[in-house]
Amino acid sequence: MKNELPHDLVRTLLAVVDEGTFDAAAAVLHVTPSAVSQRVKALEQRAGRVLLTRTRPVRATESGQVVVRYARQLARLEGDARTALGMDEAARDGDGDEAAAPTWLAVAVNADSLATWFVPALAALADDARIHVDLRREDEAHTTALLREGEVMAAVTSSSDPVAGCSVHPLGAMRYLPVAAPAFAARWLTGDPARWIPRAPVVCFDRRDDLQDALARELTHGRPASRLRHYVPSSEGFADAVTAGLGWGLVPEGQARAGLADGRLVEILPGRTVEVPLFWQQWRLDSPALATLASLVTAAAARALTPPPGRKRRAASTK
Repeated sequence: MKNELPHDLVRTLLAVVDEGTFDAAAAVLHVTPSAVSQRVKALEQRAGRVLLTRTRPVRATESGQVVVRYARQLARLEGDARTALGMDEAARDGDGDEAAAPTWLAVAVNADSLATWFVPALAALADDARIHVDLRREDEAHTTALLREGEVMAAVTSSSDPVAGCSVHPLGAMRYLPVAAPAFAARWLTGDPARWIPRAPVVCFDRRDDLQDALARELTHGRPASRLRHYVPSSEGFADAVTAGLGWGLVPEGQARAGLADGRLVEILPGRTVEVPLFWQQWRLDSPALATLASLVTAAAARALTPPPGRKRRAASTK
């Protein structure tokens, strides 16, 4: 039927997007580049719209992203079905033991979560060699774009608005403390914050990081932080830069705790914190592997993050 999306055509489109060119996709699919081109054109005719931009590398259009996401979901469901039926191709290790083919889960995570609470959430996966993760680091305000484009099947995000085809679960809030090195604070951060914020050097994660500027605008009636700024695109490096005295910055509470305890850091706005709500978004799939990962992530978030409104923190240790 004309309105159907044949699986072989959908898989071909996914191969082209993943490999970047028609030639590379042809090599993976063991067909000719001409056959790949014909399949993509046939799929576009059925969909009634352009699905790829013919650039190098090729990119999915907005409509193409819908099909790519569908293709990845099909692949995930097929993999789960094969596992449930015991149809995975076995691979032998050096000792001749058999192991099932692994299940890969692509997940987008913001850098601060990755550096603090998220990786410990995966510890239980060490006991299940079948589930493997492919983590993509992205700012929490932009991880939903990877979901929308079909690049990942789950994400830690700051958006409570579900991406089409996804469910949303509140995780809690990441708490940040405005801190600085004592010598830096003594030199730059004395008196009224509205006076020193526009001129004191500041550390930012990257050019999309708005945390420091948002706090500055609150305290200065609309003015951003100083243009004297350092960009450090690493969660650990960001904390180290603030501790080294390059500027003030908002550091996750868990990372700031040790420096505050031994005097390498001081709170520059005592009692003031910034909390960024985090959510878990994932494809609406009946996938055992994805359900396992979601359970581990939400349990770890309950221990490590500030609870969502109306929900009490579990009694378990936060460490």
